[in-house]
Amino acid sequence: MLLGRSDRGLLARWWFTVDRGLMFAVLLLMASGVLVSMAASPPVAERIGADTFHFIKSQLFYLSLAVPVLVTLSFFPPRYARRAGLLVFFVALGLMAAALFYGPEIKGAHRWINIGPINLQPSEFAKPAFVIVAAWFLAEHTRRPEMPGQVIALIFAAAFIGLLIIQPDFGQTALVILTFGSMLLIYGISWFTVLGLGALGVAGVFAAYELVDHVRSRIDRFMSPDKGDTFQVDTALEAFKNGGLMGTGPGGGQAKLVLPDAHTDFTFAVVGEEFGLIACIILMSLFAFVVLKILVRAKQEPDPFAALALSGLGLIFGFQAVINMGVNVALLPAKGMTLPFISYGGSSLLGMAFGMGLVLALGRKRFGVRSSVPQLNVSYA
Repeated sequence: MLLGRSDRGLLARWWFTVDRGLMFAVLLLMASGVLVSMAASPPVAERIGADTFHFIKSQLFYLSLAVPVLVTLSFFPPRYARRAGLLVFFVALGLMAAALFYGPEIKGAHRWINIGPINLQPSEFAKPAFVIVAAWFLAEHTRRPEMPGQVIALIFAAAFIGLLIIQPDFGQTALVILTFGSMLLIYGISWFTVLGLGALGVAGVFAAYELVDHVRSRIDRFMSPDKGDTFQVDTALEAFKNGGLMGTGPGGGQAKLVLPDAHTDFTFAVVGEEFGLIACIILMSLFAFVVLKILVRAKQEPDPFAALALSGLGLIFGFQAVINMGVNVALLPAKGMTLPFISYGGSSLLGMAFGMGLVLALGRKRFGVRSSVPQLNVSYA
């Protein structure tokens, strides 16, 4: 049955108010992730003694959960989106704390926790939820200046970042700081505060470099490649060279045969080798489309909370994509961070679906609605 604009049912109202272009772009990224997983993951599965299609089956399983999460959240009104963000944030923080004591140690870090047969990385869910919580309290301060919304947002940020550092996960720490800092700039804070937070960030980088061996090693290898093992980055660069303009064709790449993280951190290199430069440009354009769509909608949003939340969710999505691709082409130090919706990873896929579902919910058209609270002058110039 076709839907008409005169229909007043829940489905009709959703269809004509949700950003269908953005939703289809996200679904296209999800589908592309399955295609890339089919190309990149079989050799990795065989190396670890698993079934050839182990990672593909797992990706499809998590995709079957991610799509309903995305669509279901897109039906939420803004007040329910706020509540969902707050609930998920506190649950995720609790699971992050529990992972420090009860989670398995993987590569020297306690970032995961087993919930039944599923191994989750709670920080992937905490990221979009934190954006919602921070935007909520910052916006509340705009509406009610007597409420210490800025202080509360900073406390939650410190708690989240502290847990990330303890795990440790410095890549996610940098991503969260970059996103929260951008939200504060959009919100409008004094330059004194900006300089103070910037100084803390620089001090944190120096402290991590001096106190954490693997952080020092990665930065040293990035600055002086001859000082250490740069096998994965070198192999990724070679993959792009081999792929050229059109690629070697699906299954024709060599990088995935030797890269340990071909299905996660270095999927972009597999895309470059097997599908070529044109496919990489199309993929980057799709990411740019999603981010710009979200930021334009944030610019148009009269509600301070929705404007800040959309900005933060769009930026954290874009920053993560840029960091992953930057590592693949040796523009940034090596860091284990997935390419959103493309890399293999159940927690990453579900966390990103949660974030984009919130974007679709907050970005729905609300005809005839006028905000009665002070507006933010959102600017990205």
